[in-house]
Amino acid sequence: MRKHNFCAGPCTLPQSVFKEAAAAVENYNNSGLSILEISHRSDAFVAIMEEARALALEMADLQNKDYEALFLHGGASMQFLMVAYNFLQKKAAYLDTGVWSSKAIKEGELFGEAIKVASSKDENYNYVPKNYSIPEVDYFHCTSNNTIYGTQLKEFPQIGIPMICDMSSDIFSKKIDYNQFDLIYAGAQKNIGTTGTALVLIKKELLKKIKPNVPSMLSYQTHIERKSMFNTPPVYAIYVALLNLRWLEKQGGISATESKNRKKAALIYKEIDRNPLFYGFAKKEDRSMMNATFFLKDESLSDKFNDLWQKAEINGLEGHRTIGGYRASMYNALSIESVELLVQTMQELEKNI
Repeated sequence: MRKHNFCAGPCTLPQSVFKEAAAAVENYNNSGLSILEISHRSDAFVAIMEEARALALEMADLQNKDYEALFLHGGASMQFLMVAYNFLQKKAAYLDTGVWSSKAIKEGELFGEAIKVASSKDENYNYVPKNYSIPEVDYFHCTSNNTIYGTQLKEFPQIGIPMICDMSSDIFSKKIDYNQFDLIYAGAQKNIGTTGTALVLIKKELLKKIKPNVPSMLSYQTHIERKSMFNTPPVYAIYVALLNLRWLEKQGGISATESKNRKKAALIYKEIDRNPLFYGFAKKEDRSMMNATFFLKDESLSDKFNDLWQKAEINGLEGHRTIGGYRASMYNALSIESVELLVQTMQELEKNI
């Protein structure tokens, strides 16, 4: 029996993706070779890479000549560094909404002045700052969804400077205008696939702003010129991403997936607000559709609740060590039945105290 996986990452994936990925480990496309041993320079893998890059652009409705897609090593954390190394000439503006944006700021400070235009640290990042101004800088950086705290940006500023966004935990989960961003990056292990790679969507016009003397391995221009294959790519992670993107397309794309995601989020938040034993962490207007964070009002019930959800074959419900409590991560592939089971478990606790 498979568990109901609410882990914040690596995420659950569709059963069809698990089956195809597992089969490819044994024998990829009846080639007599495992996906783990085919050459990354082979025609078979070049086709995988090109389809994955094309599908990523298609999902974002960027399938024109203005953007490029890359699959790179190092996850989103490497992008904290690469963004600043490539584009921070003097000053950059950052919106501080949690641990991951703070890490991006730390990397930015190695290359110039990283200005915090606003921060929600004063309330342990349980809200998204609003009504801030952005000065004339090299770029503006934000994090669209904050997995640890369960907050999410509902809208983005209209600015005349490059906008860069870390979308690691909510990319392809809802319809937005991806054209408003000059660079988007996302670790794969939330909504794209498994661990081991990061997706970068970059506007070609932004490449003109790359600083001189950026090391080859850290230059976006290098990776674009070599079609994301400058060095040995993470073959299996990219293959799993391709399978997941195909699955997303078959489900009806982002619009269809967004509808399901909104239903899942509505279910869990309704129960958090209704059940007298629980309370939510994030401010209601900033609640994430991907990560619902909540607490027990009476911590003495923790053992009983933990026992209930673990017996229900629920996994990954523990909150991040930074804030504790509970966190239900509801990425694209998580079924509504899993959320219904969690709600029933919360109600069971209420009935049996």
